[in-house]
Amino acid sequence: MRPSTPAYLIDLAVIRQNCEVLSEIKARTGCRIIQALKAFALPGAFPVLRDHLDGCCASGLWEARLAREFFGETVVTCGPVYRDTDTDLFDLSSHIIFNSLSHWYRWRDYALNHPRYQQDYISYGLRLNPQCSTGSTPIYDPCRHGSRLGTLPSSLQNADLEGLSGCHFHSLCDQNSDALALTLEALDLHFGDLLRLPQIRWLNMGGGHALTRVQYDQKLLIDLIKQSQDHYNLEEVWLEPGEAPVLNAGALHSSVLDIFQSGKETIAILDVSATAHMPDVLEMPYRPDLTLDGSPPLDRGAHRYLLGGSTCLAGDIIGSYYFHRPLRVGDRLIFEDMAQYTMVKTTYFNGIQHPSITLRDENGKDETIRSFDYEDFKQRLM
Repeated sequence: MRPSTPAYLIDLAVIRQNCEVLSEIKARTGCRIIQALKAFALPGAFPVLRDHLDGCCASGLWEARLAREFFGETVVTCGPVYRDTDTDLFDLSSHIIFNSLSHWYRWRDYALNHPRYQQDYISYGLRLNPQCSTGSTPIYDPCRHGSRLGTLPSSLQNADLEGLSGCHFHSLCDQNSDALALTLEALDLHFGDLLRLPQIRWLNMGGGHALTRVQYDQKLLIDLIKQSQDHYNLEEVWLEPGEAPVLNAGALHSSVLDIFQSGKETIAILDVSATAHMPDVLEMPYRPDLTLDGSPPLDRGAHRYLLGGSTCLAGDIIGSYYFHRPLRVGDRLIFEDMAQYTMVKTTYFNGIQHPSITLRDENGKDETIRSFDYEDFKQRLM
C-alpha cells in the first residue's frame, strides 16, 4: 500500500546497493568513508549504512550526539564554529576539525589537556580553503571570495600547529572526480608544505563526491586517493559524502490539490512545498524528476503544468512539466531522489502538513515510522 501523501519513502535496498559501491572503493584504496549527517540523518537507515561505512560526519553538537547514539564511535565533527558550551564534542567525537587557526587557538589548551586526547582517542584537524572553485552555484561554493569556510594559506605564516594531526577540505558539490583532481592540485600548490609535515597523519577530502552516479569516474578517484596517500605519507584518507550512500533511495509522494488557469499558465497546486520540503529546488536550483502513473514527464506535449507548493511564498514553485495526460485533482506525483537534503532541511512554514516518513525494508515491505500532526507544529514554538 502506498503511503498517504505527503510522505517521504526511503528504500533501504537501494541504500545497500549504493553502499556496496562505496565498500568496493574502500577495499581498493584503504580509505575510510563516512555518512555526512547534514545531508541524511535518518536513524531508521543507520543499520544498513553501518554495515558498510566507517562512521558519520557531524557539523555540530546535536549531529554528533545523534551519530554517537545511533551509529558508533567514529564521529568526525567539522563545524564552522563551536560554542563555549560545546565541550561534549570532545566526549562524542573521534576527530574534531577546526575551521580557523584563531578558533583552534581558542580551544587548544582545553583540547590538548582533554583525557581522551591524552589517551589517543581523539585527534584534531584544520579545515583548509584550497581556493579552487569547481562548482557553478555560489551559495554552495566554500572557495568563493570572502568565504567563511576554511583557512587560507596566508594565515599559516609563522603559525603554531602544535596538536594538529590532520587536514580537511570540502569544496565539491555533487561533482565528478575530475573536480577533485583540480582541487588536489590547488591544495598542493597552497598547502603542500603543511601536508608533508610529519605530524599530519590524515587528510579528509570532504563531501560532494558523486561516487554512486553512473557516470562517476571511480578509477580516477582511486588513483587520486592512492597518489595522495603516497605523496604526503598519510596514514588515513577520509571521504564524507552525503548524497552518494542514499542516491535514488528516496521519493517524495505528493497529491494534486487544485488546478486552475493563470494567464497562459495552467497551475497545479500540490500538498508538498519546494521551500518547506525540498528546498534545494530553490537553492541549487534543482529540477527533480517525477512520475505520474509510473511514467516520467515528457519533453514536450499538450498537457503542461506549472507545479506549485502549498505555502503562501510567491516563489514556492517546483517547475513546469509536460504529462502524457491531463492532471486531475487527487493525482499522485512522485518526486524522485528525495532522500538527501530534504528531511534534514524541512520546516513547518505556514503550518502546512509535514510529510510523514516511510521506510521500505529490503523485502519490499513499507512501514510508516513517523507521522506529524498539529502538536509537532505547536511544540517547536513553545
